[in-house]
Amino acid sequence: MTYRVGFIGTGNMGGAMLKSIASGDAGKQFELYGYDVNRTLLSNMSSEIGFETCENAGQLVSCCDIIVLAVKPQYAQPVLEEIKGFFTEDKLLVTIIVGLPISFYKKILGDNVRIVRTMPNTPAMVGAGMTLMCCDQKVTDEGKNIVKRLLGFSGLVEELEERLMNEVTALTGSSPAYIFVLIEAMADAAVLSGIPRSLAYKLASQAVMGSAKMVLETGKHPGELKDMVCSPAGTTIEAIAALEQTGFRNAIITAMTKCTEKAREIGKKFS
Repeated sequence: MTYRVGFIGTGNMGGAMLKSIASGDAGKQFELYGYDVNRTLLSNMSSEIGFETCENAGQLVSCCDIIVLAVKPQYAQPVLEEIKGFFTEDKLLVTIIVGLPISFYKKILGDNVRIVRTMPNTPAMVGAGMTLMCCDQKVTDEGKNIVKRLLGFSGLVEELEERLMNEVTALTGSSPAYIFVLIEAMADAAVLSGIPRSLAYKLASQAVMGSAKMVLETGKHPGELKDMVCSPAGTTIEAIAALEQTGFRNAIITAMTKCTEKAREIGKKFS
């Protein structure tokens, strides 16, 4: 069976998910549609990926089985008000908007609408994303499995209780930005030592990717893996000591706490 999937919003995150589905869906199980107020962005994305464009959000909802809402939180209510007349109980809404609870969507679209709330991240663009999802009680096991399949083109998918969706924002949704800053800083230090910048970015990126893979595939505690690199009186422990002196751990924890607080704030503001 083929499912028609429409994206309202084809920007950074919506575009990343569209690309991952288009490149990964070899069996063409999902027929893609898109709408964005930025017509130039929509046209360019459609030409690059190959999906049908719609003139407005209502038209997209009318012709699709699954609607992915990929807009900023401040635009959620106007878009929902625009599409509620086209939304029938047989359709499924998948939202990737940070902060907004399932109850927010039901208040506008109605109690019988099926909602899946998700938190993806931009590595979805290269099929290495991490998406968390939770469903309201109207979503059947079949519907849940279809959404998991759809999100799976972007990378790993895990279910999570809705009460933790804001809390996980800092850990998955926003975290690529921290890693990009880390890679940039590592490369800057390498350039300071005389290593060419293009090579420095490549080496730093590979180090991050390889380290993450070790955590995932060995099952060892990150601290144990860190200890394996830190020889007595060696170069690595010298670097770790410097990181501790400059508050590296505390900086990460503080940043993630601030990120979580902002996600909660958005939820309260718009719902």
